[in-house]
Amino acid sequence: MSTLQSKLQERSDPNNAIAMKAYMKNRFRFYGVKAPIRKAILKETLISFKGSITPENCSELVLQLYAMEERELHLCAIELVDQTLKKKYRKEDIVLIEKLITTHSWWDTVDFIAKHILGNYLLQFPDEIATVIPEFARSEHMWLNRSAILFQLGYKEQTDKTLLFSLCEAHKSSNEFFIKKAIGWALREYSKVNPTDVQDFVSKTVLKPLSTKEALRRIQG
Repeated sequence: MSTLQSKLQERSDPNNAIAMKAYMKNRFRFYGVKAPIRKAILKETLISFKGSITPENCSELVLQLYAMEERELHLCAIELVDQTLKKKYRKEDIVLIEKLITTHSWWDTVDFIAKHILGNYLLQFPDEIATVIPEFARSEHMWLNRSAILFQLGYKEQTDKTLLFSLCEAHKSSNEFFIKKAIGWALREYSKVNPTDVQDFVSKTVLKPLSTKEALRRIQG
């Protein structure tokens, strides 16, 4: 992955880096490479290493990237997981997924992981939902809680509404901004396919105002 680092370093922009770091509340170091360029560099790198990055060695490469300080490398790491392991996950990959959620945690990585990685993993292994999601939902790690609420974002008609509503119910009293926002976001997404049940749930459940507002945004216009 030194090639990827070198290419990102070559395209670094100190002014962008300062702005990006400030936007992320000064939590991470940045090269200052914006998303379209970062994605193009990753694509170019993967093409040059075609065949040498496999589901078997992906985890090791991803963890190497996650050990670095620059945020662009963390973002490349989770994109690498999605591109390499989608529909090719092994059950034990949940260990990697949990580590990615709980390491360098912030919304920019966690939300991608929740929807595209955890969500796809559980589509491949639906029997694992009964184990993984309660564990994440009960965790003291807030970002695992958020991931449990959000993992069905792309499920549409496949959404388990009973599970979704139970997760929202379990966390409805949280004062954590990212949990309140997650509840509203998850319900709003489900309202695209089932607005009646979402409205009914919201009307019968004492949610935080932010959760309610976000949940009903599409329904109420």
